[in-house]
Amino acid sequence: MGVKPMNDLNRRDFLKTSLAVSATAALAAAVPAKGATPRPEGGEYIELRSYRLRPGAPHALLDSYLEEALIPTLNDLKVESVGAFTEPDAKDGPAVWVLIPHPTLQSAASVNATLNADPAVQGMGSAYLTSPTKEQPAFDRIDSWLFLPFSGLPRLAVPALARARKPRVFEMRTYESFSELKALKKVEMFNAGEIGVMQELNLSPVFYGQALLGRDLPQLTYMLCSPDMETHKRNWAAFGVHPVWVKLKNDPQYADTVSKITSRFMVPTPYSQI
Repeated sequence: MGVKPMNDLNRRDFLKTSLAVSATAALAAAVPAKGATPRPEGGEYIELRSYRLRPGAPHALLDSYLEEALIPTLNDLKVESVGAFTEPDAKDGPAVWVLIPHPTLQSAASVNATLNADPAVQGMGSAYLTSPTKEQPAFDRIDSWLFLPFSGLPRLAVPALARARKPRVFEMRTYESFSELKALKKVEMFNAGEIGVMQELNLSPVFYGQALLGRDLPQLTYMLCSPDMETHKRNWAAFGVHPVWVKLKNDPQYADTVSKITSRFMVPTPYSQI
């Protein structure tokens, strides 16, 4: 019996089914296998965006959109404590970084699919959404990541310095691994004691996340907060000699879990909620 040709309707149904299967597989990947640590009850998924800018380009349009349209609308949707940062000494080009905590995967999907179609966003963010020319865009490109929170810090923590609107600096560190299993072991290592030591030493962790989607996988990313660089360096030095950390780093099961570390020092924008 010959195979019937696929007409346009069947093709559309096939593509629809294929996309649904792909989406289901992606969500299933976010569910840890037996024996792994699941997302804690009440935990948050973390979305991280990097709005890349052209060197020397102003970002007033982007700032206005984030401050007056994006962040207030996210807050109205019960997505709160949204962070926005710049990196004064960026080595790979200027960017504005935005940190968005989501209570569920559905929140991340629905917010990103519908936010810019919201009439309020279109009104307040019209200058950004209708950038005048391709020669003067509001941004160059957007990179984004979605993170599964660590059990040791299941929800984004707004530092006391941010709540008090005091001066503060942030370090965001990304650890890439050469093996997916090694990447999971590094997550385990944080939950086994690293997070607790950082909290003890007032490094003020904001979030820890295992990257589910985005560039440079497998990787994890976390963020720390300090009042100034000198305090941060002093507390980080104390971490390096802390007995819990020394024991963990000498444990053979955690050997070679990280193949590349990227560190970024950031400052909050005036409208950042972190």
